[in-house]
Amino acid sequence: MSAKSAISKEIFAPLDERMLGAVQVKRRTKKKIPFLATGGQGEYLTYICLSVTNKKPTQASITKVKQFEGSTSFVRRSQWMLEQLRQVNGIDPNRDSAEFDLLFENAFDQWVASTASEKCTFFQILHHTCQRYLPDRKPEFINCQSKIMGGNSILHSAADSVTSAVQKASQALNERGERLGRAEEKTEDMKNSAQQFAETAHKVGPAEDRGLPSVLSELWLQETYFCVFPMVGDTKSSPFPPFIQAAA
Repeated sequence: MSAKSAISKEIFAPLDERMLGAVQVKRRTKKKIPFLATGGQGEYLTYICLSVTNKKPTQASITKVKQFEGSTSFVRRSQWMLEQLRQVNGIDPNRDSAEFDLLFENAFDQWVASTASEKCTFFQILHHTCQRYLPDRKPEFINCQSKIMGGNSILHSAADSVTSAVQKASQALNERGERLGRAEEKTEDMKNSAQQFAETAHKVGPAEDRGLPSVLSELWLQETYFCVFPMVGDTKSSPFPPFIQAAA
């Protein structure tokens, strides 16, 4: 199980929350430690997580989660409601940068994501969540690349891909249905022609009394059957389909 899946299961699921996204981070600047602070819990990994409640009305929040060295569990630390987020700073809009800042009403953090792509994905989810769950006051996104704010986000791309796939499948089914319809019409026309020919041959008389032209006519009828119905009937027992045998 990945770290993000474990965080979702351990931290958010028990509170009936759903984690939308997370990014592993470390501080760009060292945090000042109070002089009186003694001891510590050692090295740790930090994750910034975005989650929403399953119960209505839906509430979104940003949570700082840590995993300390030597432990397989995760610990919830600071948490802010999404309404408290005032600014999201992407640092550099002209390149893929892993650095970013988050400004809340009562806190300000400077982070570096594990990778630039992970930061980009988290920003896209965060921007989409703000647009959906904050109808009034939304945070300001500054120094962010256009792919985060525009229609090229992974969420829009995924939706476009699904829509395109559905349209292609529907078009293929329609085309296949049209081809089958034309094939059925053509088969029905040839079937009717064969029946009419069989009735005419029956009125003329047995093959031995009709001479070579009538025999050739029956051979033509047999050829027509095999071309139109190659997989129908038992060709070993009789070269003619049941409706022609009945007519004969």
